[in-house]
Amino acid sequence: MKIAIPVDETKNAVCVSFGRAPYFLFYDTQSGASDLAVNPAAEAEGGAGPKAAQFIVDSGTAVVLTPRCGENAGNVLQAAEIAVFKSVGTSIEENLTAFQEKKLEELTSFHAGFHGHQ
Repeated sequence: MKIAIPVDETKNAVCVSFGRAPYFLFYDTQSGASDLAVNPAAEAEGGAGPKAAQFIVDSGTAVVLTPRCGENAGNVLQAAEIAVFKSVGTSIEENLTAFQEKKLEELTSFHAGFHGHQ
């Protein structure tokens, strides 16, 4: 199973923003391999959340771990049947472990988004 996590500019911590995260970490639970990819939506004029979500969909991801997710991005992920879980803290490793130990809460409702507000 492939898991995606938004990653901040340091490349080693969970980013508080989903759509505008500079990177996404893709982690394969079978092989243990991880790949850090540039988020093509990070600098989008508008609609960064749905664009980032489509990038996740196109990558073949099954699960997203994120602190929060906007409604439009959430709709894209839900339509693709990608599960979204609320990350805790900023440690990538701790979140992957917490997910595998079934300690993360699934996000089923999403906020209206920031629409230009950081």
